[in-house]
Amino acid sequence: MLSDFDYTSTARRFAIRFPKLSYVGTQISFWVIANSLLGLVIHFHSVFISEAYGIPIQSNIRPIVVLSIFLGILYGTVLGAIEYYLDKLYFRKMALGKIFIFKGLVSLSMSLVIFSILSRVPIELFIPSILPGKSVLIDQKSAGYLFYFFVVFYFLMTLLISFINQVNKKYGPGVLLPLIFGKYRNPVEEERIFMFMDLKSSTTIAETLGHISYSAFIRDSFWDINQVLSPHNAEVYQYVGDEIVVSWKVDDGLRNNCCVLFFFACENQFLNRADHYKTKYGFFPDFKAGLHMGKITAVEIGDIKRDIAYHGDTINTTARIQSVCNTYNKNFLISEYMLNNSGLKDHFKTEPLGMIQLKGKLTQIGIASIEKNGDW
Repeated sequence: MLSDFDYTSTARRFAIRFPKLSYVGTQISFWVIANSLLGLVIHFHSVFISEAYGIPIQSNIRPIVVLSIFLGILYGTVLGAIEYYLDKLYFRKMALGKIFIFKGLVSLSMSLVIFSILSRVPIELFIPSILPGKSVLIDQKSAGYLFYFFVVFYFLMTLLISFINQVNKKYGPGVLLPLIFGKYRNPVEEERIFMFMDLKSSTTIAETLGHISYSAFIRDSFWDINQVLSPHNAEVYQYVGDEIVVSWKVDDGLRNNCCVLFFFACENQFLNRADHYKTKYGFFPDFKAGLHMGKITAVEIGDIKRDIAYHGDTINTTARIQSVCNTYNKNFLISEYMLNNSGLKDHFKTEPLGMIQLKGKLTQIGIASIEKNGDW
C-alpha cells in the first residue's frame, strides 16, 4: 500500500534538491504513459479489425510498447526541458490561456519532428502490417492522415498534461497522487509547523500607494518570498490579503532549522531587491511573523472549488502569536512550546517574553522572540 506521508515528503525533497530533473522526469512519466496508451489503442484496434473482418493483421505489442516508451522519453525530455526554462523566463507573467496556447505550439513543433522521424521508419514497426515480411514506407497520402492523427492526439495530451501540471503546482510536489488516492477525503491528523507572516505598516503603505500600486507591491513581495520556499522545504498554505501562511511537516521544518531560517532568508531576499522596491514603490517590505507547531487535521473541502484545508487550535494560536508582534516591538515570535520541543534555542538568540493571554483562548501560552546569532 502506498504510504502517502513517505511519498509526499520524498517527492518534495527530491523536487527541492533537483528541480529541473524533477520537472523533466515528471513530463517523461506523463508522456511515456500517454504514448503507451496510444500504442495500446493501435494494438487493440488492429486486433479488433483482424477478428471482426477476417483481415490477417499481424500485431506484435512488444515493438509498439518499445517505440511508445522511446517516443515518450524523447518527447518528455525535450518538451519538459523547454517548458522548464520557459516557466523560469516567461510563463510567470503570462495568462494561463496564453501558456496553454504557447505549449500547444511547442507540442505541434515536436509532433512535426516525431512525424518526420516516423515517416522514415518502416511502418510495420509501429503499425501492424497486413503484408508480413515486406517493409512498407508511408506514402504521401498515408503520411497526411498519420500526421493529422498525431497532431490531434499530441495536442489533446498537451492540454491534459498542462492541466495536470497546473494542479500539481497548486498543491505542490507529492500531493497530487495522495489526492487521487483519496487521502484527504476524510480528516487526517498531522503534526505540522505553521508560520503566519504579515506585512508591517500595511495601512500606511496602501493609503500612500493606492490600491493598484499596493497590489503590485504585495505581488512582488510574495514573489520574493516564493523564491526562498523550496530551499527551506516550505509550503504556502494560503494568501490572505497582505498575509501569507507557510507550513512544514515537522521533520521537514526542523531539518537544518529551515522553519526559522526561512524568515531570515525572506529578509535577505528583500534586502537584495531593495533598489527595486525603493525605486518603484518608495517602500521596503518588512514582515512580522509568528511560529508554532502542533497537531492539526487536514481534509479536502468544497465542491465547486476544492481545496485542502487545515483545522485546529495550532493554526489559531500561530495567528494570535503573530498578532502580538507589534505589542512587544518584535518581528519574529515563537511559542515556548515549540522552542522547548524543537532544539531551536540551541541555534538562535531567544528572549522569553512570559505567558500571555491570546485573544480568543481560555488558557495562557508562553512566547519568546527569536533572532539570528552572530554565526548566522
